Parts: sequence; C-alpha cells; structure tokens
Amino acid sequence: MFLINNSFRSGAMEQMMEKTEEMMWTLDTQVLLSGFQTVIHLTSEFQVMADSAFGSQVSKVNDKRSVVDARVATSAEGIKIDAGKSPSGVCDGNQDSLEAKMKHINLSFAACGFLGIYHLGAAAAFYRHGKKLLKVVKAFAGASAGSLAATVLLAVPENIEKSKEFAYGFAEEVRKLDFGAVTPGYDFMKTLREGIESILPSNVHEIAENRLYVSVTNTKNGENHLVSSFASREDLIKVLLASSFVPVYAGIKPVEYKGEKWVDGGLTNGLPILPVGRTVTISPFSGRLDICPRDKGRVDLYVKFAKHDIMLSLANLVRLNQALFPPNQAKMESLYQNGFDDTVHFLLKENWFE
Repeated sequence: MFLINNSFRSGAMEQMMEKTEEMMWTLDTQVLLSGFQTVIHLTSEFQVMADSAFGSQVSKVNDKRSVVDARVATSAEGIKIDAGKSPSGVCDGNQDSLEAKMKHINLSFAACGFLGIYHLGAAAAFYRHGKKLLKVVKAFAGASAGSLAATVLLAVPENIEKSKEFAYGFAEEVRKLDFGAVTPGYDFMKTLREGIESILPSNVHEIAENRLYVSVTNTKNGENHLVSSFASREDLIKVLLASSFVPVYAGIKPVEYKGEKWVDGGLTNGLPILPVGRTVTISPFSGRLDICPRDKGRVDLYVKFAKHDIMLSLANLVRLNQALFPPNQAKMESLYQNGFDDTVHFLLKENWFE
C-alpha cells in the first residue's frame, strides 16, 4: 500500500484504475502469477533488510533521543520515521485520562486486513467487560477491517461470535488458494459481502446513522472521506465493502457508491481520529496507540502510515504479511485472544473494567 499524495491531480487516480482494469483483462495468467511471485520475493528481501537494520548500533545524544546509524537510514530510505521513545510509552499514546474526557468518547479501529480478528477479540472484551464505557461512547470509527468490527460492536454485538467464525472460515478459504486472495478466478469481495449480509441486521443503517464513521478513498481525487450517513442497509454495506477494497488484491473494479468509485480507506486514513472528544485507538500493530500489542524492540522507531502511527519492528512486518496472507487457525485464535487481553488491560488501567 502507499499513501496517495493530496496534490494528485483530479481524475488521475480514476484514470489509473481504468487503465489497470483494461490491462489486467488482457494479461496472460502466467504473467500475473509471475508478477505476484516477484512481489513476494521483494517482500522477503525487505524483511531481511529490516532485520539487518534492527541490529544496528544505537548511540545517545545530549537530548536523550535515540539516533540510529547509517544502516537504518539506508534500509528505511523513503520512509519518514521518528526516533526516540514516546513520552508515555508504546500503546499509551499522549491522551489524557479516559475519565477526564468521559463526556465524549469515541472508539476507532485501525485498518488491518485479516488481522481484523484482533479487533473482534477487542470488541468481545468491550462487550463483556466494558459496558460502562460503551454507554458513554458517542461514535465508532474504522477503516477496512476496522470498520467492520466497529459496525458489529455498535449495531449487533451479540453477533461478535458469529463474526469470529466467519473470519476463521474466510481466512481458511484464502489460505487454501495457491496465491491467496489474488488467485485468478477467486472473488474476494463476493465472499466478504456474503459474510457482512449474514451478520448485520435489517435496521443496521438506522443504528449507524451519525454514530459510525467509515474511512474510504475516492478514486477520482485520492481524497479520504469519513462516511457517517446511510440511506439504507445496502448503502452501508457498499461503504463497508469500499473501505475494504484493496486495489488488485481484492479485485479490479472499485466499489461504486453514489455515482463515484471508492477504494480502501486504509490507503489514506487507516485510523480515523474524530475531531470532538477523546478517540480511543485500537490496532493489531504495535505503536503509539491505546490498545495494541506491546513489542519490545532494541530502539523505538515509528512510521506514520496513513495516519496510523506504528512501531517499525520485525514483528509488525510479520503482521503486515499476515494482514494479506492470513496465518493458520491456531495463530488466528491467538490473535483474537490477544485483542481480548489487550483490551481488558486497557479497561483495568482506565478503571472501566466490570
């Protein structure tokens, strides 16, 4: 994935998608598979390079900030990172106490592909042990898989278990394919739509109106939109599908909604922060977040990825791979439990556990 520059001239992205569609239909299957193998190879090379970078020496300067040597600068070329520890530590963020802003609290779930199973674990913990908190939550936000978890927690939390089973089955289906979701002939979006339709109630759009904020990217101008108004259940489903549509990976044709084409919200805003109140952030990637895994690296390096501030670590690189190529059943179950446990830890720390 890559960030879309705001200066991207109008219409350029839409033209790119149309040209990509035309090209993909004419590509020979063997060429497509060969190209995909190249991507896998490059990913592997990047992981080796990153592993080397994390072995670099660290020196301290007078202001106590960490400075990495040239090997890290080379391996992270083109990526802006902030060196040094977060004032409040990994996962704690810079936000005030939850009680201080309890009059207006929001929950935001990060984009994360198949790691959305972590979000479902978090949602289960909120539903089981955080009902006092949920009573004061004003809005639920999310991008990609995060928007799906946010919708379930807001509109139909009693279906979290059903959502978990769907996620397990979806991941298993993709794992069996030779080239995962990009295997020629596989309809990723069809499977996702069927799952969404089986879980959401008929009045979900009424429950979600002005309380659910879904991050999507407009293909015409590359701008991010947070959609919060839904005229019908079908409209909401289309927005959720658009937020999860990773170009090429999930298909060729972007999702059409209200006469325009939309793709993955995680490309431009992977972790929506709402303007009013405190937004509690949840992510399966370790970083400066309220609820997330707690990686312990040799140095604290962070990268801003689509407004999602995550730690640059080998563990996060593995998670990035798992987001697109789901791990085995045992690991999926472990991720679900991790989401549950990390959320319980947050509720205990903020005195919201019950």
